[in-house]
Amino acid sequence: MIFWIVAIAGALMIAGLFAVALFKGRTGEESPAAYDLRVYQDQLKEVEKDLSRGVINAEDAERIRTEISRRILAADAQLQEGGDTGGQPVMAGRVVAVLMGVVLVGGTAALYAQLGAPGYDDMPLQQRIDDATERHATRLSQAEYEDKLPVRPASEPDGEYGALIEKLRQTVKDRPDDLQGQTLLARNEANLGNVKRAYVAQSNVVRLKAGQATLDDHMFLAELYIAAAEGYVSPEAETALRAALRIEPSDKLGRYYWGLMLIQNGRPDLAFRLWSNLLNESAPNDPWVAPIRSRIQELAWLSGVEYELPPQAPVTGQGLSGPSAEDMQAAQEMSTEDQQEMIRGMVTRLSDRLATEGGSPQEWARLIGALGVLGDLDQAQAIWEEAQSRFAGNPEALAIVTSGAQQAGLSQ
Repeated sequence: MIFWIVAIAGALMIAGLFAVALFKGRTGEESPAAYDLRVYQDQLKEVEKDLSRGVINAEDAERIRTEISRRILAADAQLQEGGDTGGQPVMAGRVVAVLMGVVLVGGTAALYAQLGAPGYDDMPLQQRIDDATERHATRLSQAEYEDKLPVRPASEPDGEYGALIEKLRQTVKDRPDDLQGQTLLARNEANLGNVKRAYVAQSNVVRLKAGQATLDDHMFLAELYIAAAEGYVSPEAETALRAALRIEPSDKLGRYYWGLMLIQNGRPDLAFRLWSNLLNESAPNDPWVAPIRSRIQELAWLSGVEYELPPQAPVTGQGLSGPSAEDMQAAQEMSTEDQQEMIRGMVTRLSDRLATEGGSPQEWARLIGALGVLGDLDQAQAIWEEAQSRFAGNPEALAIVTSGAQQAGLSQ
């Protein structure tokens, strides 16, 4: 109610100022008739001066005096008719003033009804915090949120790699407590884009490792949960993030996802503080920098903070894909044939993508090193030569690719 009283009083005050201006008209200012009257009087004086100097004769002087006198009488009549308002119509001023008041007050109410929130109660800060806490505590679980999303068919690879994946799935199904199998299954399902299957396997990895699960184990699980929910940070993802940040509170990716969770649950103020610090600490090519920069000014505004977005530094690299050292290490306990096929499948996908889409020097270095592990030195040499040609004009990138070639044991 207080809001409406203040809003209407403000509109009436502005309308009143307009009305006073309209009623007063030109009071206090010289009207056009008064100005003309003064000019004509000065002209009469000039006629007398010209007559005394002999510039004009008596007959012309009399004729000019008559004309000027006629104009003086007309200006004086106009001045008397206009009064203090300078001739502005009083009734018209009143009508315009009333219309102005109706437009201001009525227009303000109509605009608020359209853009505002009529009947919405005041929301003190503590109430908003309590509401955010309640929203966080009662949000949808991972399964409940996924049920709202379109069903996506699982990706099934072809050929030998597909047969190997099926064999791995069956092995894990028969031996659910096989840590090595669960680890390989999680990584390969993730590479195929089957994130739901991947997080089921990775959750088993964390379970089997118990208190020995690493930061990467928890973060990988959190990322899989979030990817399966298309960006939603569920309670299950929060649990994985909390475990990761308990191991390493400064982990940047974990802090990014934690900020995303805060935004989704109505705490932009906490998210802004977290993300602004994270942005200052991050390299330009870190994957979370772009989404933070796109939203942080809005978060600052919602938090009531004046914030100037720092200039965008040049991006010098891209994210890596393909088999990591951890992937190849995890495959070491498989049979030689299975190990070679598993790594070869990941290497083939990376090689195909680099050939068609290109990639960062880090990815080229990883591909050359992986081919060296597989013993495909001829292919590694061919990729190394192609990379030398591609990055010939970029010494920094060439140095990165050279390290991959050295890892593969290629001569320089």
